[in-house]
Amino acid sequence: MEVLREKVEEEEEAEREEGVERPSRPEKMTKLLRKEATTLTPEMLRDMEQKLSEIKVPVPGEPLTSDTIDIAKLPLSYRINTPKEEQLLQVADNFSRQYSHLCPDRVPLLLYPLNECEVPKFLSTTIRPTLMPYPELYNWDSCAQFVSDFLTMVPLPDPLKPPTYLYSSTTVLKYQKGNCFDFSTLLCSMLIGSGYDAYCVSGYASQDLCLMDLTREVCPLTMKAKEVVHEEERAPPKKYAIKPPRDLISRFEKEQETKRQEEIKIAEEKRLREEEERIMEAEKAPPDPLHGLRVHCWVLVLSGKREVPESFFIDPLTARSYSTQDGHFLGIESLWNHKNYWVNMQDCWNGCKDLVFDLGDPVRWEYLLLGTDKPHLLTTDDDDDGVNDDDDDVENLGKEDEEKSFDMPYSWVEQIEISPEAFETRCPNGKKVIQYKRAKLEKWAPYLNSNGLVCRLTTYEDLECTNVLEIKEWYQNREDMLELKHMNKTTGLNIDYFKPGHPQALRVHSYKSMLPENDRAMEFYESARVDGLIKREETPKTMTEFFRGRPDFLSYRHIDFGPRVKKLTLNSAESNPRPMVKITERFRRNPAKPADEDVAERVFLIVEERIQLRYHCRDDHITASKREFLRRTEVDSKGNKIIMTPDMCISFEVEPMEHTKKLLYQYEAMMKLKNEEKLSRHQAWESELEVLEILKLREEEEEGHMLTISIYDTKRNEKSKEYREAMERVMHEEHLRQMETQLDYLAPFLAQLPPGEKLARWQAVRLKDECLSDFKQRLIDKANLIQARFEKETQELQKKQQWYQENQVTLTPEDEDLYLSYCSQAMFRIRILEQRLNRHKEMAPLKYLALEEKLYKDPRLVELLKVFA
Repeated sequence: MEVLREKVEEEEEAEREEGVERPSRPEKMTKLLRKEATTLTPEMLRDMEQKLSEIKVPVPGEPLTSDTIDIAKLPLSYRINTPKEEQLLQVADNFSRQYSHLCPDRVPLLLYPLNECEVPKFLSTTIRPTLMPYPELYNWDSCAQFVSDFLTMVPLPDPLKPPTYLYSSTTVLKYQKGNCFDFSTLLCSMLIGSGYDAYCVSGYASQDLCLMDLTREVCPLTMKAKEVVHEEERAPPKKYAIKPPRDLISRFEKEQETKRQEEIKIAEEKRLREEEERIMEAEKAPPDPLHGLRVHCWVLVLSGKREVPESFFIDPLTARSYSTQDGHFLGIESLWNHKNYWVNMQDCWNGCKDLVFDLGDPVRWEYLLLGTDKPHLLTTDDDDDGVNDDDDDVENLGKEDEEKSFDMPYSWVEQIEISPEAFETRCPNGKKVIQYKRAKLEKWAPYLNSNGLVCRLTTYEDLECTNVLEIKEWYQNREDMLELKHMNKTTGLNIDYFKPGHPQALRVHSYKSMLPENDRAMEFYESARVDGLIKREETPKTMTEFFRGRPDFLSYRHIDFGPRVKKLTLNSAESNPRPMVKITERFRRNPAKPADEDVAERVFLIVEERIQLRYHCRDDHITASKREFLRRTEVDSKGNKIIMTPDMCISFEVEPMEHTKKLLYQYEAMMKLKNEEKLSRHQAWESELEVLEILKLREEEEEGHMLTISIYDTKRNEKSKEYREAMERVMHEEHLRQMETQLDYLAPFLAQLPPGEKLARWQAVRLKDECLSDFKQRLIDKANLIQARFEKETQELQKKQQWYQENQVTLTPEDEDLYLSYCSQAMFRIRILEQRLNRHKEMAPLKYLALEEKLYKDPRLVELLKVFA
C-alpha cells in the first residue's frame, strides 16, 4: 500500500498547487457524469433507488438462496476455512481498511463474499481452474457459449452494489442459474484451465449488458459474411491486335449523363442516410438514470497465452466478445484470478477506453498479495541516477517483501465436472429462447424434438416482431441428412440443405410447392452420382440439367415440353408424360478429337424433325462449323425406302473436307444422331421419373423424420442395448455350463465313504491310489481303443487291396474310381489314428503326473498327504 499512499499524497499536493476544488463523489463512477449538467446527490440517489425498487423486473428463475441449497451434502471445505484461508481473510480485511482510509470516495471492495454455507471465502479461491474433457470446450468462444446456454441469468438483488453471496461453480452448475458474478467465475475457471490468461472483472456496464437485453443487438446468425471479390487478371495486350472501332458517342452527352447519375446517387444516399438516422433514433434506448452506476461482472482475457494477439472482454451472459475500448463497459473497480487480486487506480471518466492492462504496474493496479507472477514496471534510464542513491533501501525493501509474501491457498471448490448428459442437453430443460433485434433465436437439445430440430431463427420485419420475414431451422441426427431448412414467408420459397449421405445424393432443394411440374431447383453431390449431375432446374414447361466430369463431356441439357394431348385427372411423367418439343445439349471440349468434329451444341427439334449441330471453334479461328439435318421417316406412304438426298443435310464448314460431302458420311451421321435422340429422350424421361421419386421420398422423410442414433450411444440405441444384453446372457449361460462340466474327480471315490465322516490318513492314501489307478486304467483303455481301431482299419484296407488284386481285370472304370476313393479315405483314417496314438503315448505320462500333483494339492487331502509329498 506504500505506492497507493504516495499516489494519493501526490494528487492532494497537485490539487493544492492548482487551487482547484474537486467535487466530492459519493462513488467512484460519478466521474462518468461529468459531462452532464446536473450532479446526482445522495438524496436523489435514495429517491431513485426507492422508485426502482418498486419496479418489478420479470426474472427467468428464482435466485439461489441458502434455503434452496442442500448444505448437508456439501464437502467440509465449503463449511469451514483452513488456517491459511483465515490468514488470507485477515490480510484482505487489512487491505480493505487501508483502501477505505486512503480512498474514502471509492466504493467498498468486493473481497470475501459469503458462499452457499454462509462462510466468507476470498474471491480468488472461488476460481477453480479446470480443463474440461470435451474437445469442444477448449477454445474461449465455445466455453463462453456453453456457459451462456447452460445457465439461466438471475439479476443482482441490488443493481448498484456487488452481491453479498458468491456460490461455488459446482453449485451453480447443479442448479443451472446464477448472476453475472457466478457466470464469470465459472467461465474464468474453464478458460484458465484451457490455458488462457483470464480474469474476472468487477465494474460498471450499460443497462443492456447488465440485464442481458439483446433486443437492440443484431443476431450474429443474420450477419452475412463479407464476400471477397477476386479481381480477374487481365491478359496483357497483344502487340498485333485489331483496333476497336471508333467511339462515335458524344463526350459532352456522356459527361452530362454521368453528372445526372451522380446527382441521383447522392440524393439516394442522402435519403437512405436520413432514413437510417430516423430508424436509429426510433430504436435508440431511453436514457438510463443509473448510467455508469450499474454493477456488472465480466471476463478479461489478456494477450500472450494461447496465441491471443490482443486483449479483449467476454460478456459471460451473452458469450459475445468485445474490445477493451467498447462503450458498453463504463469502468472497472477490481479484477482477480486464482492467484491474486488487483484494484484499478486509473481514472475511468472515459469508460475503459483509456485503461492500460499492465498488471505489473503498481501505480495503475494495486495488488493484494506480493506473490504475483506479473512483472513489475521497469524503470527508465533517466531514473537510474535517482535509483542508485537508494540501492540499500531497495535491497532492504525487497527482503521485507519476501518475508511478507503470502501464497494464495488452493481453491475450496470441488473439481468442476459436467456429465455427458448435461453437456449434450446444454440449455435448462433442453430449451432456450433469445430475443434479438427483429429476430428470435430458439435452441433445443439434440433428440429433444422428434424431428431433430436443434435451432430456429425467426426474422421479423418490424421491431415489435409481428410480421415474419423468414425462418431458418437447423437439424441434427436426421436419417435424411437434412441440415438446414430456410423458409421465406414473403416469396414463399423454401430451401432445404442436406449433408452428404442422402439416398439421392441431394445437396440443396429449393421449391415453392412439393407438387410435381412446378418451379424448383435441385443441387446434387456430383461425386456421389454416376451421371455427374450437379444441378437440375424445373419449371412447368422446361427442365435444365448441368453436369460435370462425364466421360461423354456432356455439361448441359435443356428440355422444352409442350402441352399434353390427353388430359387426365392425374397427370404424371409415368402415366401421362409431357411431350418433348426440343432438347438442347452442350458438350465440353474433347481434346482427343479435332475441333471440327467435336460437337459443342446439339439441338433436337422433335416436332419439326430437325437436328442442329454446332462444333467447337478452333483456337486460330473466329467462327465454328455448323450442320443441320432434316430428319424424315425412313419409308414413304407406299412403303418404299427413302434414299438420302443432298438437301437433307445443310452444312457450313470453316475448312471443307471431301469425306464430309459424301452422302454416305451424312447418312451414317444422321442414323447415329437418330439413336442419340432416342437416348436423350429416354434420359429426359428418366429425369422426370427421378424428380417424382425424390418428391415422394421427401414427403415420406418429412412425415417419418427418423433420427439416427450412434452405436456408442448406449442409452438411446435400443438395438445395441438388446444385443449387449443378449451377449451378456449367452456369456452367463456359457459360464454356468463350464462350471457344470468341471466335475469333481474325487466325487466317485468319496461317495463310497460314510457321509460326514472325517478322512483318516490311510483313507486319504487309499483315495489317492484308487484315483491314480483308475486314471491309469482309463489311459490304458483309451490307448487300446485307438490301437484296436488302427488295426481294424489296416485289416480292412488289406482285404480291399487283396480283392482288387483278384478282380482287377474285370473291374469297370467306375469300380476303380470307387476303389481309389476308398483307399484314399482309409489311408487318411489310418494316418489320423496313428497320430492320435503317438500323441496319447506322449501325453499319458504328463497327464498322470498332473493328476498326481493335483491330488497332493487338493485341500481335502493336502494335510493328510504331507508326509508322502
